[in-house]
Parts: sequence; C-alpha cells; structure tokens
Amino acid sequence: MEIGNPPHPYPVNAKNNAMIRRLTLIPATLLVFILIAFIAPGTGSIKGRVSDNVLGTPLSFVTIAITQNGKVIAGASSDANGYYTISSLNPGTYDLKATYVGYKTAEMKSIVVADGQALTLNLSMENAPAPLSSVEIKSENQKLLFTSERKNAPAVQDPNNPGTFINAGKSGYLGYGYYKAPADLDSFDDPVMNTEEYDKINDNAYKLVNNDPLSTFSVDVDRASYSNMRRFLNQGSLPPKDAVRIEEMINYFTYNYPQPTGDDPFSINLESGNCPWNPKHKIVHVGLQGKRIETENLPNNNLVFLIDVSGSMSSADKLPLVKASLRLLVNELRPNDRVALVVYAGAAGRVLEPTAGNEKTKILGAIDKLEAGGSTAGGAGIELAYKTAREHFLLNGNNRVILCTDGDFNVGVSSDAELERMIEERRKDGVFLTVLGYGMGNYKDSKMEKLADKGNGNYAYIDNLQEANKTLVTEMGGTLVTIAKDVKIQVEFNPSQVKAYRLIGYENRILNKEDFNDDKKDAGEIGAGHTVTALYEIIPASSDEVIPGVDPLKYQQPVKLSPAANNGEMLTIKFRYKAPKEDVSKLLTRTLNNTAVAPVTNSENFLFASAVVEFGMLLRDSQYKGESDWKKMIARAKSAKGLDDGGYRAEFIRLAETAHGLSKATASNGRAGTE
Repeated sequence: MEIGNPPHPYPVNAKNNAMIRRLTLIPATLLVFILIAFIAPGTGSIKGRVSDNVLGTPLSFVTIAITQNGKVIAGASSDANGYYTISSLNPGTYDLKATYVGYKTAEMKSIVVADGQALTLNLSMENAPAPLSSVEIKSENQKLLFTSERKNAPAVQDPNNPGTFINAGKSGYLGYGYYKAPADLDSFDDPVMNTEEYDKINDNAYKLVNNDPLSTFSVDVDRASYSNMRRFLNQGSLPPKDAVRIEEMINYFTYNYPQPTGDDPFSINLESGNCPWNPKHKIVHVGLQGKRIETENLPNNNLVFLIDVSGSMSSADKLPLVKASLRLLVNELRPNDRVALVVYAGAAGRVLEPTAGNEKTKILGAIDKLEAGGSTAGGAGIELAYKTAREHFLLNGNNRVILCTDGDFNVGVSSDAELERMIEERRKDGVFLTVLGYGMGNYKDSKMEKLADKGNGNYAYIDNLQEANKTLVTEMGGTLVTIAKDVKIQVEFNPSQVKAYRLIGYENRILNKEDFNDDKKDAGEIGAGHTVTALYEIIPASSDEVIPGVDPLKYQQPVKLSPAANNGEMLTIKFRYKAPKEDVSKLLTRTLNNTAVAPVTNSENFLFASAVVEFGMLLRDSQYKGESDWKKMIARAKSAKGLDDGGYRAEFIRLAETAHGLSKATASNGRAGTE
C-alpha cells in the first residue's frame, strides 16, 4: 500500500499481465456494511484510487472498510476507474482494510482524520498466488500420469520460466486448472484440467438478398457472456472465442431509447449509418425498449431460490457469493412477496417454506446456514423447485425459480436434452426461470444458457457482488418480471437497395422463416425496462463486392421485383410477441428508408453499440472484422460514453484497453486484431 499519487491507470505490460493474472482466485471476505452507531455525521473524508501494484491498472469494485476499535463504521467500493470515496467521518483515528478477490488484503492502521479534513489514500494491491492444491492428472484411459505430492503447499514462481509455478518438483499453470506434468512423462502433453463448457459459435455469414430476403431470429436479453468475458480480462487472459456471444455483450448495456407510448410493451427504434470497420458497408441498428415499471408497481413475487450446494460450489466465488447476492435481493422484497429456498447436492431438499418478504430475518437466516458439500443432483432440485412454485402459484403475480449454480450437474437427470425437456414442460405452468451462473474452472455456460432459454427466462453470470446488485437490485424488474414473451423479429430486405446482409451475433437464436408466424415456436422474453439491440451489416445493392452464391437454378427464374421495391425503403421489419399470460401473438411492422447517414451524425446508441460489436469481433478474431482497429474502436466508445449511470461504459473502455494489451502479447497465436 502506498500514499500519494496513483500510477498511470493503463501502463499494460503484456508479459507481466499474462504472467501475473493467470492465477486461481483465493477467498476474499464479502463485507456487508451496517450502520451500527447512530451518531451525527462528521465532515472528514477519505478518498483515493486502487490499483494493481505491478501493472498499475485500476481495480474496480474493491471492498474498502473503515473500522474503529474493531468495528466497521463505514465502507465503499471502488468504481470502474478504481476510485473510491468515504465521507461523513467524525474526527478520530481509524483503520482501513481493502479486500479484492485474487489479491492480498491491504491494510493501513492509525489513520488520523480531523474535522473537515479530506485525506487521499491511494492503495496499491498485491496479486496473491494461490496454493497448489492436490491434483491428479489422468489420460483418457484413466492412467494416472501425475499427482501433486503436497497438499495446500505454497506455489513458488519459477524464475527461469515466467508464468510457471513450482511445488515439490512439479510445475503447473495456476488458474483455470492448466497444469504441466514432469518432463519424464513423454505421453503427457500439457493436459487441460479446465472443464468449462461453451457451445461452438460459427459467425453468421452474409446472405444474398435475391436468394434469402428474410432474416428471422429470437430476441435475447441475456448478459452472461459480457460479465464472464470481464472475469477473464480482469484475471489477465483473453476469453475463449466461444465464450464471446456478441449479442449478450451489446445487451449488457442500456441505451437511450424512448419509452413505449401506446399499448405495446416496448418501443421500436431503427437507425442506419456507415460501418466503422468496413467503409463500403452500412450498419442497420435495431433497438427495443421495454416499458419500465417502478418497483412499488411490480406484481407480487412468488420466488423459489434453487441453490446448488454441492462440493463444487465451495470456493469463495461460488456459494459465498451466491449467499451475498441473495441477501441483496432479500432486502428488496415487499411484504406481499413470498420466498422459498430449495437446495440440492447429493439430494434435493426444501430448507425454507414459502415465507413473506417482510420476514427478512428468517429468510436471511436460512441463507446464512447454507454450506457446500456432496455431488450435484441438479435435475431433482429443479423438479422440487418447480413443484414448490406451483403449490404457491400467484394468479396475477410473478412466479419464478431462481437457479444459482456453476452448472456442473452430475447426478440423476443431467444431460442437456433431458434438462431442456423438463424445463420446457414446467414453463407451461406459468413459472419462469432465471439462471445465475457462478464460479470458474468447471463452469458450464452452455448448459445454463439452454436452461434459461427453454424456461422462458434469462441468464446472467455473477462475477462479483456489484454484478449481483446490478442484476437483482438495480435491474430487478427486467430480471424478474416478463412483459413480453416469445418475441421474434423478421426482416425483409429490399433487393433494389441491399445486395447482402449479415446479422451480427444471435447465432444460437436464428429461426426458420416459417417459425415467425408459428405461435407454438418458443422465442425470447423481454423484462420490464430491458433493452434489446441488434445490428446488421449491410452490403449495398450498388456494391461490386462478390458474395459466394449458388449456380443459377434450372427450373426457376429470378423473382420479379414488385413496385414497392422502388419506394426507397431499405427493409421492412416485423415483430411478434405475446403478453406473458397469452398464447396468441401480436404483429408489429416498421420500415426503414435507405438514407445516407454519415457516422458523425449517428446517435450515441449507434456509436457505442457498434464499438461493442467491434470489440466482440476482435475478441473472437472474426473473419468478418474487416478493418477493425482497437484504438479507433476505443476512441469511438469514449466519444459515445454519454451520461453513463453506474460507470458501466467507462468500465467497458477499461476492459477494451486491457484486451488490446493482451492481444499484443498473444499475437503469435492469431488472437490479435488490427493495431
């Protein structure tokens, strides 16, 4: 820890970054600050910035506690740029403690604060190498290849091989379970112990309008991919390509779309402009804004917390963070809300019967008693949670199961197909599903995304307490209250204006064109206050760019254009949605004219969303990234940051700068984009 001016916020040293940050998370205390003494507020304050002691990069969401005589009297959390402020301190002598997952606790004793004094304390925190736990590595035929000889012994960095840690003659990359066996094991070649699972993503290709004039997809309001990506970058590594779902990154942010004014639950906003990464192309921006509902006007809740308490949930970033997350939500409950608590490990059980929201002490007590241990009977837990929700169903309320897990189901019904069918059946009862993912190493992203999709719900990844607050408190209406279900979008492109198009992201949300009018076909949901944003990359009809196609058909002639093709419209876009309790959809239609819009005239919504898209393509090293440029993308994001309530856009800029530095370090692996 140091007192004085902070280091430059972004002097990313790629070598050090890759070496220091690939570490296993260690437990850190999750503090809930409670006012314990009712005294007149003072006028003293402590402020400063928190940064990494090696890289100098700011550390976001560090927990900072001010204590006096061993009691916590005030606290704060650092913002997206690492800054914190603690105000209203009375004259006196205090101690300060800063905690952050993956870093050593920083402490300062005997800080004297005078009345009216403003102290600046800049904190420089040291990354904490994790202990090398007992590890066994086996081949596919289960032959034991390597086992660590000492449990919980400290790992020591190998000075001759940066990034490698040694322990009892064995070496291994700490973090995400990557280990290297001794050199004498010829059959062993750096096996990957990491069991995180992501579905493979193949970027949507260009479609020729003459052959495929219709583009149909389901909306997606999940945001898990963004916070999961943030977890990787904050630990000093680029995320796996298949962990980057661009639509979830776009939809992590709110946009300045107008509220709906009519009877429909969302407004529709269309905009076009030049493509930043390909000057010969255009971008079409589609934005939906769900109707906001004030917390006091939200329907009553019938919530069933379904908590994974298996052995895999024991680490600090799993069950302890789950418990802290649920405490935040419990504080928002109203007297007419009802909460039940179901847990599962080797078996499933109900540890809290449905309880009124004003009985917070009882609910919090049940949460505090949760402990991890055992295998994971996820299927049985889901069955019991839905049964509990049905038994206490609110006819005009919000009936929902909230699943908190790392997704590592391994007992009973556990295959994706079986779980999906189970969830599809249960959603018919009017009980929706929210999935909150936690942890690393064995994280099953692909499974949890499918469950939320099939359960008429949403999916978020909780990497810290601030993300839990965003999901369960700040955006509680959008997370828990559905205002439109089975929302589908179908775009018809005008071949006189558009030669080809490509939907960016939404790869696992593509629908057949016939599905649009089929009310039996499941699609995505929109929550209260949610925004949904999608971007198309357009090749104008006048372009001489060659797009791969098929040979001319033998038995058909090209379709003749209708008179409407000459009215200057670029496209017609249709929306279908159902009210939450209805089975018949409603159709909405809009058109967008082909106007030449210069980038400087586009809205902040357009510019920032296009920056997020470009960031995602660079992370994925997409074949469609064109002339994508890290520096230009970051500059565009800065220009469109806007008011930035909550600091999430500022955090995005910091993450983009971190990723830029990491991409340089991994350029030899083909992961870096244009400088």
